[in-house]
Amino acid sequence: MTATVVLGLAWGDEGKGRVCDALAADAGYVGRYSGGNNAGHTVRVGDEEFKVHLIPSGIVREGVICTIGNGVVVNPQVLEQEVEALEKRGVEVRSRLKVDGRAHLILPYHIRLDSHREKALGKAKIGTTNRGIGPAYEDKVSRVGIRVQDIFDEGILRTKLKAALREKNAIFEGIYGEEPFEVEELASYLLSFRDLLSPMVDDTGARLRRALDRGEQVLLEGAQATLLDNDHGTYPFVTSSNPSIGGACVGAGIPPRYLDRIVGVTKAYTTRVGDGPFPTELFDETGDRIREAGNEYGTTTGRPRRVGWLDLLAIKFSARLNGITHLAITLLDVLSAVEEVKICVGYEVEGRSTDEFPMSQTDLHHARPVYKTLPGWQEDITGCRMRGDLPEAAQEFVGFVEAEVGVPLCMISVGPEREQAIVEKIGA
Repeated sequence: MTATVVLGLAWGDEGKGRVCDALAADAGYVGRYSGGNNAGHTVRVGDEEFKVHLIPSGIVREGVICTIGNGVVVNPQVLEQEVEALEKRGVEVRSRLKVDGRAHLILPYHIRLDSHREKALGKAKIGTTNRGIGPAYEDKVSRVGIRVQDIFDEGILRTKLKAALREKNAIFEGIYGEEPFEVEELASYLLSFRDLLSPMVDDTGARLRRALDRGEQVLLEGAQATLLDNDHGTYPFVTSSNPSIGGACVGAGIPPRYLDRIVGVTKAYTTRVGDGPFPTELFDETGDRIREAGNEYGTTTGRPRRVGWLDLLAIKFSARLNGITHLAITLLDVLSAVEEVKICVGYEVEGRSTDEFPMSQTDLHHARPVYKTLPGWQEDITGCRMRGDLPEAAQEFVGFVEAEVGVPLCMISVGPEREQAIVEKIGA
């Protein structure tokens, strides 16, 4: 059996949780492989809405085992809060959630440092969620990070904390004029999560490999998206990990030979949270209409999302980079709110025309979109369950995008409810 990866093709918030929930119906395992609680996935089940930030969205599917892989950074306090909130709503979590012992922990000093740095950047700020994600990944790469498994060895824990705080406290005292962190205080804080984590700690990569060898279905759930990838995204306005396809193997602990289906997800339009270039961004009434119709406010932060037309150059770049085998289009119903629909099919950059997504940060900042305009449909499509049920104009839109990206559509979401989707070729 092989694994399916679901990842975003733009700047995140594409509705990956919606797609993962649909695919999780046939999966035995759903695993997160990158990011931290800076991500947010929303799943609607009947009248209930579940929002998760760290735990994989597959947790709302009964019987599915969920894993938080070694590539994720874990805030233990957030994990505890999510577990308790889900279990209060009748979702069994503790017996079905496994956390890799190699995953790195987000500590209070990471969050404080994240906030200070963002403020210091002023107008050049990145637009982070101030959740400590970047500083935690920095410590991981610098080999001074604290891992989940360290909570269960007090000697190692205190030794690592002491080493990490030499530099951190020098920064807080010398640059920001703040009180230093205490080793014992932090150790006590982390040790308080032993009971929560003890039954969950696992070698999640080994667990997934064994499941695949047994012929079970594994679904890997991406966080953020390709244009926020630290290597391939719109640097420096990116996240601190690799949400693209390479990160799936490294962060989940499975080899590439297991990957068979790679589902790229895009909205029927484009959104972005935080700063950075966004060539198709709308600043007019149309943008406001789309934002309100799509409820475009961050699941994690509540911030209004920047809204723009679908950028095919960006989507095609991400599709090729990740080698996607299937495409999912979400929130098609939102475009029922507009009279005509535009799709970016090229850029004008300093008098030059291009149909390729620029590598140069400077070029992308100066890019002006070239649009193809299609008729709108302005009809309620939430009851459509086959592509042929869609209005002709909506069929033209999805058909054009599918042809341009060059892979088959496997899902079109036409509403927020679990059953409000057109599913095609999921098993292909």
